[in-house]
Amino acid sequence: MTSSAPTPAYRRLSVEERRSQLLTAALTLFAHRTPEDVNLDDVAEAAGVSRPLVYRYFPGGKQQLYEAALRSAAEELQHCFDEPREGPLLPRLTRALDRYLTFVDEHDTGFSALLQGGSVVETSRTTAIVDGVRRAAAEHILSHLEITDPGPRLRMTVRMWITAVEAASLIWLDEDKQPPVEELRDWLVEQFVAVLSVTAVRDPQTAALTEKLAADG
Repeated sequence: MTSSAPTPAYRRLSVEERRSQLLTAALTLFAHRTPEDVNLDDVAEAAGVSRPLVYRYFPGGKQQLYEAALRSAAEELQHCFDEPREGPLLPRLTRALDRYLTFVDEHDTGFSALLQGGSVVETSRTTAIVDGVRRAAAEHILSHLEITDPGPRLRMTVRMWITAVEAASLIWLDEDKQPPVEELRDWLVEQFVAVLSVTAVRDPQTAALTEKLAADG
C-alpha cells in the first residue's frame, strides 16, 4: 500500500506577516479601484481571510486601513528615487523616473486617487502622507545635485518639476498611457534640464549647476 505525500503543515503567520498580507491585498484593490469602491469585505476576500480578522488588525476600519495602505504606497514611491550617487546625474534621474513611472503604470487608478484627492476618506493625515512623498523626492534630487545649501530658487525649481512630473503622470493615464512610457520619461528629463536653464538666468547657483551638467553630458 502506497502512502500519499503528507499534507504540508499549516503555518500561522506572524503579526507583521499578516499585516503585510492585508496591506498587499488592500493596495492591489486601491490600485485599480477608487477608495470609495473598496470595502473591508473586498479586502478580506482578496486576502483569503475573514472580515473580523481584518478588523483585528485595523480596528479603525476602512479609514485606518486606507491610511496604512497609503503610507505603504508612499514609501514605495519614495524608494523610486533611491539611486546610488555614481556617474552622471541625468542617467540617474532617468533610472529613478523609470521606477516612478512603473509604479504609476501598475497602480494607475490608485495613483490618480492618491494625487488628485477629493476622496471621502481623505483627511489631513492622508494629505500629509502625499506631501511627504513630494518633499522626499525633492530631497533625493537635491542630494544628487550635490549642493549642500540649495537656495530658494533652486529648491523651488526642483519642487515645481516634481509637480510637473505628477501632472504629466496623471495626464498620461487619462490619455490611455500615451505617448509610450519611454518617450514620456525622456521628455520629463529634458524638461528638468529646461527648467534649470530658465532658473539659471536669474540664479548664479543654478547657473553653475547647469554648467556642471553640460560638462557631465
